[in-house]
Amino acid sequence: MLSLDSNKKLLEQANVHLKQLSDDKLKFAIDFLEYLQQKEEYEATEELLNIPGFEQELLEAEQEIERGEIVSLESIYRS
Repeated sequence: MLSLDSNKKLLEQANVHLKQLSDDKLKFAIDFLEYLQQKEEYEATEELLNIPGFEQELLEAEQEIERGEIVSLESIYRS
């Protein structure tokens, strides 16, 4: 994982290059960035679904939320 400083520098560098692109190339770059984001989200979802029992636990948690069986994070920290 990149440090905040490294991340900031990379974003600044990307911004410099994006500002120099023609409208058509900028649209292409945006489409490519969206593709990369979707790919990363898909890979993260796949990683979660590969955890044994994750899908069942998620389903149970969603059902608990629907039934109102939730506890606030504040109440946990106060205990």
